[in-house]
Amino acid sequence: MVSLLTVIIMSESKYFTRSKLKEIGKVSYCKGSNKNRLKRLVEVKTEPGEVKVEAKKRKHLAVKYEPDSVDSSTVSVKTEPGIADIKPVLGFASPDDFVSKRVCWEPLNWRQQLKNIREMRRERDAPVDTMGCDVISDHTATPQTFRYQVLLSLMLSSQTKDQVTSAAMIRLRKHGCSIENILKTSDEKLAQLIYPVGFTKTKVGYIKRTSQILKDEYDMDIPNTVVDLCTLPGVGPKMAHLTMKCAWNTISGIGVDTHVHRICNRLKWVKQPTKQPEATRKALEDWLPSAVFLSTLDVTAALI
Repeated sequence: MVSLLTVIIMSESKYFTRSKLKEIGKVSYCKGSNKNRLKRLVEVKTEPGEVKVEAKKRKHLAVKYEPDSVDSSTVSVKTEPGIADIKPVLGFASPDDFVSKRVCWEPLNWRQQLKNIREMRRERDAPVDTMGCDVISDHTATPQTFRYQVLLSLMLSSQTKDQVTSAAMIRLRKHGCSIENILKTSDEKLAQLIYPVGFTKTKVGYIKRTSQILKDEYDMDIPNTVVDLCTLPGVGPKMAHLTMKCAWNTISGIGVDTHVHRICNRLKWVKQPTKQPEATRKALEDWLPSAVFLSTLDVTAALI
């Protein structure tokens, strides 16, 4: 016979079950919302041949709320001045959404690093400064043709040096770089004009299909959103964001290529190491102020 017994049973225990308790003696179980599982049980009364167990009630805790406070020594607060001058992008957050304070992670010394990069780029003597997509396009053409040429130059620039892309665009402009004329040009002739850009045959197909889409669906113009631009053959997020800036004069995000991806990881401008340029773009846009989005392009031009 048991004179005194303390029983603590968890619902997951495989050693203390109802049948085990019945071997000790008569057991009265407390009622609860979960009748099929045992709760934490503590004996409160014992007599020979009887064990009574009841659920142990938890004490209620009083919770007091204090005014929100932020320790500036441990977190960073991002403010984004100058965004009001940026045009809103269809389908994306408006400038008012960007101009806000929020607590977020940011890398150490990134402002000083960016300052140093700008100092390195002070002379503006990198190839992209004289052969960028907006520079090699015809500013005297109609706005629609100029935007089309910006898009084409970016499509040609993939896996191609700036010097080769610039030479190809010069030949295309002499030939007549408009949607109508490109559609009239045979694939063989178009390949001759853009050679030796990387993946010449593939890009010929992209250019022809994109030109036809622009004629049929966009009234001989290019899309004005990143989402629509990315639906065009051969156009990815990097090209889309650069097209928005250079063709539409609208900042929609950061154009991250392989070089920006690699350098930003080396500078530790991403919270966690990334493996793909698109992952790097999302990581950068999560903390980098929108007002300095374009400065990330200077990283590529200055350091590669």
